[in-house]
Amino acid sequence: MLTTLRIKNLALVADLTLDLQPGYNAVTGETGAGKSIIIGALDLVLGQRADRTLIRGGCDSCTVEAVFDVSKLRFPVKRFLEENGLEPCTDNQLLLKRAFTANGANRQFVNGSPATLNVLSALGEWLVDIHGPHDHQSLLHPGRQLVILDAFGGLESSRENFAALVRRHAALEAAKRSLIVDEKAYAEQLDLLRHQLAEIAAANLRPDEEPELDREHRLASNAAKLIELAQSALRQLTDDENSLAVQSGTLGRTLQSLKRLDPDAVCLLSLHEQAVSFLRDLQSDLSRYADKLDSDPARLQLVEERLDLLQSLKRKYGATVADVIDFGDRARLKLQHLEQREGELEVINAELDRLDHQLKDAGEELSSQRREVIPRLSRAVTNQLATLGFNQSHFDAAIQTSPHISMRESPPSSSGFDQIEFQFAPNRGEPPRPLRSIASSGEMARVMLALKTVLAAQDDIPVLVFDEVDANVGGETAQAIGEKMRRLGERRQVLCLTHLAPVAACASAHYAVTKETKLLRTVTRIRRLDRKDRITELARMLGGQSDVARQHAEALLNEQAAS
Repeated sequence: MLTTLRIKNLALVADLTLDLQPGYNAVTGETGAGKSIIIGALDLVLGQRADRTLIRGGCDSCTVEAVFDVSKLRFPVKRFLEENGLEPCTDNQLLLKRAFTANGANRQFVNGSPATLNVLSALGEWLVDIHGPHDHQSLLHPGRQLVILDAFGGLESSRENFAALVRRHAALEAAKRSLIVDEKAYAEQLDLLRHQLAEIAAANLRPDEEPELDREHRLASNAAKLIELAQSALRQLTDDENSLAVQSGTLGRTLQSLKRLDPDAVCLLSLHEQAVSFLRDLQSDLSRYADKLDSDPARLQLVEERLDLLQSLKRKYGATVADVIDFGDRARLKLQHLEQREGELEVINAELDRLDHQLKDAGEELSSQRREVIPRLSRAVTNQLATLGFNQSHFDAAIQTSPHISMRESPPSSSGFDQIEFQFAPNRGEPPRPLRSIASSGEMARVMLALKTVLAAQDDIPVLVFDEVDANVGGETAQAIGEKMRRLGERRQVLCLTHLAPVAACASAHYAVTKETKLLRTVTRIRRLDRKDRITELARMLGGQSDVARQHAEALLNEQAAS
């Protein structure tokens, strides 16, 4: 439901906040007081075209904000917001904002996130229906009319079954297109995949071999220098006159002499023996290291060739050897897929033929069910119209079914083979015309009211706005309109701009629009009326503030309270 509507600097409104109630809300006021500002503001915040001439004189910009409680909305608001990169709702409150300036700047927000007009418009289609001399009317769209007909007839499962078949058919067609290529391109693709697989397979790759090759290459390319250094180290240990072995022997004899003079120096001799042992270990390890070094040019060449091969494969197929192996695995699967193309095409074509028959049967059954539902819907709406002053009217739904040839030649929409258009004949003897061609805004609004009454349980739009629904009616018809508004308010939030006291008296909340002069400027104000003020306003609508008018107004309220 619409909980709050704030309007700033629009036409005669300076700054107005309207807190609306659940159920049926009536808005009344003198002609020209500014009731239509409410609908104009809703149009703006729901993505309609901005008329900058409506910006309040002396102001540079206009702003409209609307807060909706979406806790009971069937439309998947959360998913819609996520898909459009918008902030989620807090406490099920959806905040829409529209601002535009006299110089052309136009901004809109959803929950504080910048949005496009298309996003506002898409949300508006699921939030509000405005009926009257305005164009924000979902029931005028044939696609929406088909959804309503199916909902009225309980055909949602049949419709979804058909849509599922269409989706399955489309998926198979996509798979088929991926297999069908021209023969030259097909042959080239096979040759390329086979060459790639052969090249990768011939390399006999291991994921961890590159680090090992890098180490071996580093050693092999420096083998001569390593051998020279190892041999030099061995000479310094044992072979030279000044080698560590010779100096160690001299040091040992010196320490022996020291021990003879001072027996406590035995620990020093022990440390020397450990050092000599370490030197022998070092000599042994150096000898083994030198023996393993090999300056074989042929081996070096083999390592370099292997590394070059790996680099070449990585340039073609991936950043690492593991990536190259993975590329080969995927290429193998793709090659198998292409080589099995003919068999897969046969399977897909057989499944498409089977689906084509299923679609034909499901679509024809859905069309048959719809043709059975249409008379029931027509009678229900026609009966409602009779209570709204159209005693000789007739409502119908024209259905046109396209013959099913083949999904491949003429794919249907996911809603079936049918196109539908709601039609209305206000007077006996006149041919029915599409709803969108009805000239009278009053007729249009009352037809919509009849439809909404019949479809109250199936229609998902939570907020209904009616303007000029009471044009050119009075008496019992006005009372019937008010009663229908009240009953609609039990399932939806209803906002009705009316000039008739019986229509307004049925409302659970009543708002009055007035014009006032403040600081030499005319401003429009809206306030909710208590019972005393409602009597005064209803009496005005009945013709004045006489005792008779006030008694009549109070009687209308009492009658509604008792019903």
